[in-house]
Amino acid sequence: MKKSNFKIYLLSALLIGFYSCSSNEDAATVSVTAASQFKVIDVTHHDGHPFSTGKTTTSLTGKYVANPGGGVMMQAFYWDVPSGGNWWNTINTKVTEWSNAGISSIWLPPASKAQNGAFSMGYDPTDYFDFGDYNQNGSIETRFGSRTELESLITKAHTENMQVYADIVINHNSGGQLENNPFTGTQTYTNFTGVASGKFPRTSADFYKNSFGNNDEGAFGGFPDLCHAAPNVQNWLWLRTDGVGKYYKNTMHFDGWRFDYVKGFGSWVINSWNANVGGFSVGELWDSNVNTLNDWANNANSSVFDFACYYKMNDAFDGNNLALLNDDMMWKRNPYKAVTFVINHDTDEIWNKQLAYAYILTHEGYPTIFYRDYEEWLDKSKLNNLIWIHNNKATGTTSILYADNDEYIARRNGYNGNPGLVVYINNSSTWQERWIQTNWVNAQIKDFTGNSTWFPTTQADKWVKIQCPPNGYSVWSINM
Repeated sequence: MKKSNFKIYLLSALLIGFYSCSSNEDAATVSVTAASQFKVIDVTHHDGHPFSTGKTTTSLTGKYVANPGGGVMMQAFYWDVPSGGNWWNTINTKVTEWSNAGISSIWLPPASKAQNGAFSMGYDPTDYFDFGDYNQNGSIETRFGSRTELESLITKAHTENMQVYADIVINHNSGGQLENNPFTGTQTYTNFTGVASGKFPRTSADFYKNSFGNNDEGAFGGFPDLCHAAPNVQNWLWLRTDGVGKYYKNTMHFDGWRFDYVKGFGSWVINSWNANVGGFSVGELWDSNVNTLNDWANNANSSVFDFACYYKMNDAFDGNNLALLNDDMMWKRNPYKAVTFVINHDTDEIWNKQLAYAYILTHEGYPTIFYRDYEEWLDKSKLNNLIWIHNNKATGTTSILYADNDEYIARRNGYNGNPGLVVYINNSSTWQERWIQTNWVNAQIKDFTGNSTWFPTTQADKWVKIQCPPNGYSVWSINM
């Protein structure tokens, strides 16, 4: 290379370096300015304690113990799991792995015999006390297995210090015999006096239309609609010591309840169940209106699935507008009665599930993992990492630090000596960087997902620059 050419080359390199530095500094200035101009939203205001399911036992194995971030639930089924009576055994083989991953509870499908016998998913209940004991509705076992296998599964889960929640369908029944119905003047399939267990016999007097009225809040699919105002129904569902609720809790050893289709009856029903039976409870109130969810949860004295959060995540992540995550959700309104989820056996609309799991496992509420996402569809190691982050770092109240179409950054403010975290979600196709204000002074932090290799140190004013990968997330906390 000639000297003149070398001088030109050197000058060009210096100019490139100058403009490159200037460009980076300009980007950093824009980042700081944008972050400082964003009005931080302090979403929740409480003492910071984690979500509680009432679990007070200590681990029998040392594999799972109470953690700073609260619990994680596994929905341990999906629609039309394999028939053949082996599902309880399948789940039994997985609870140790789930417990080791930090999952604290499992939600099982309706466990009792339903109209379609061995082919039913359980949402058309006939005999609440037939767990695969009786030759009824064409089979002895349910779709999921025998009573012995169910009891073995519950025992195994308890050995791993996991709670087990029963799916309870008390809006409607199916599989009754025809009888003359004096309230309708017709024949109806409302005679359940011949159920094989001999427990909870029902007649037309226990279903709408009857002496208590023509209907309640809602019927489902043309099935006989249980009348919860009827004394026989109340007695057998939650009052009697050998009734459904207390039998499930004290004999079958379920720890809580997922109540199906609670739109179909008054919230007082769940309130009475909880007051008389106890245990954790969550209602399926399929409604995106936060006021409706919150009112029901308060009136029922129960948790509720956060459908408001579900639909906002769908719009935000799939609609490329993360600013929608600023909107109201049940976990923001009442974090101790909100059960969050990304998918369940009835609905699967969110396409970008990994970002959605990063959201619910770093935010408040009681997050739920869907069986097929964990076991089949998503990266289990990434989910396990997020579960660990939830259990160990997702503590305290929540503040939203920044949000626009592509970026969302929130801070969990810590509790009881736990420093909390900062979660950065990026829905764009390129790496993003942003200055944000933490709660930490002169502290080295790191990304606990491993997606970023940065180890920045917060400034004396608690500000620090963090980064996030394209279509991904990073979760930052003190490096300790």
